[in-house]
Amino acid sequence: MEDYLQGCRAALQDSRPLHVVLGNEACDLDSMVSALTLAFYLAKTTEAEEVFVPVLNIKRSELPLRGDNVFFLQKVHIPESILIFRDEIDLHALHQAGQLTLILVDHHVLPKSDAALQETVAEVLDHRPIEQEHCPPCHVSVELVGSCATLVTERILQGAPEILDRQTAALLHGTIILDCVNMDLKIGKATLKDRRYVEKLEALFPDLPNRNDIFDSLQKAKFDVSGLTTEQMLRKDQKTIHRQGTKVTVSAIYMDLEAHSCDVLVAMTILFNTNNEPVRQLAVFCPHVALRMTICGVLERSHAPSLKLTPLPSTHPDLQAYLQGNTQVSRKKLLPLLQEALSAYLDSTQIPAGLPDMVGVSTEPVDKEGNSAGNSLLPGVSQDEEEPPLPPTPMNSLVDECPLDRGLPNLSAEAIFEKCSQISLSRSTAASLAKE
Repeated sequence: MEDYLQGCRAALQDSRPLHVVLGNEACDLDSMVSALTLAFYLAKTTEAEEVFVPVLNIKRSELPLRGDNVFFLQKVHIPESILIFRDEIDLHALHQAGQLTLILVDHHVLPKSDAALQETVAEVLDHRPIEQEHCPPCHVSVELVGSCATLVTERILQGAPEILDRQTAALLHGTIILDCVNMDLKIGKATLKDRRYVEKLEALFPDLPNRNDIFDSLQKAKFDVSGLTTEQMLRKDQKTIHRQGTKVTVSAIYMDLEAHSCDVLVAMTILFNTNNEPVRQLAVFCPHVALRMTICGVLERSHAPSLKLTPLPSTHPDLQAYLQGNTQVSRKKLLPLLQEALSAYLDSTQIPAGLPDMVGVSTEPVDKEGNSAGNSLLPGVSQDEEEPPLPPTPMNSLVDECPLDRGLPNLSAEAIFEKCSQISLSRSTAASLAKE
C-alpha cells in the first residue's frame, strides 16, 4: 500500500488522464480508508495502463481535526506526506482538459461546488440510501451495511484476494470495527456482512489487533481535542445545510458552548455525569428573531424524533439553550428537523427562489453524511459520524453569501462564548441553591 501511494503522488506530475477515487467531504475514517483501499484494488486489478489515485476530500491543513485518522495512519505506518488532499489536485482543471474520471466512495452526491464534475463520475460505491434525484447516471453499487469499508473488503476478497497485504487488511479491519461500534449487538450498527468480513480478515491475518484494543484506541483518538484551537474544535465534527442563501451549521463540541460565525449556530454539547451517563445540551444562536423562533419551535414540537427539550435560562436575547433529554438524537438526526425549519421559515417570508446572494458569509468545510442506522460509540449516545455521512449531502453544498447578512450584527465567537459561559455559571449556581 505504501509503495502504491508513493507512486500516486508521482503520477500527479505527469500530464495524463487520471481515475480519481474520491471520498466524501467529511473525510472521516471510513471515507479515507475506503478511498485509499478501493483505489489500491482498482490499480492492482485493471489491465489497461490507467492511473487510479485516491484523493482525501479535505484540505491537508484539516487532517489534524480528524484525530482517529491521524492516529490510524501512524499505527499502520502510512506517512501523511504521501497522501493526496483536495487542495493539492485541481479536479476542475483536469475535467476541462478531458483527463478526469471520478469514482465516488462513501457518498453518491457531489456538492454544489462540484456539480460540474458529475458528468465525469463513472462509478459509485456507497452504504447509505440513494437520493435518486441527485445520483449520477452511472454504475451505482449501494448496500446498507455499517461501514463502507466492508463493501471494499468484499470487493477485494471476491475479486483479487492475493493483493491484500497486512497493512491494507489492518486499515479495513480497524475501520469496520470503529464504524460498527465494536460489532456490539445492543447497538445494532453492524450487519451480518460487516461481521462476516471482519471475521474473514481476522482469519487471513491472525495477528491483527484485538477488537477491543483497536476500538478503544480509535475511539479515544477520535474524541481527543487536546491541542486543538477553539475554531478547530468547532470545525472538527461539523455539518452544514443551507437554503436559498441561509446557512445553518451544527457543531459537535466536547466542552462548554462556543460559537462560530454563521447565520445560525446550532451547538450540541455532550458531557458525562458522575455515573458515566451522557448529558446533552443544545443551543440555538441567531440574531434574526423570526428565524430563531421558527427553528426552536420545530425542535421543541418534534416527535420523530422527540428531543425532549427543557429550556435553560439564557442571559442573551439571541441565544436559546436547552437540556436535551433524548441523548440518542445526534446531529445526523437533527439535520432533517433543521431542513424542515428552514423550509418553514423561507415559506413564511416568501423569499423568491432566484434572490441574488448578498456578501458576508465565508465558506466552511462540511461534515460527513449520515447513516440512517442507529449507531453509538458510547452507551446511551448516538454515534455521529461520526458516522460517517446526510454526508456531505447535496444540502451540504457551500454558499458564499447570505441575504440575511444585510443589516444583521456581526457574530463574535468571543462574545458568544462569554454568554454561554454565563449560562453554565447560572445553571451551576441554581443547582447549588437547590441543593441548599
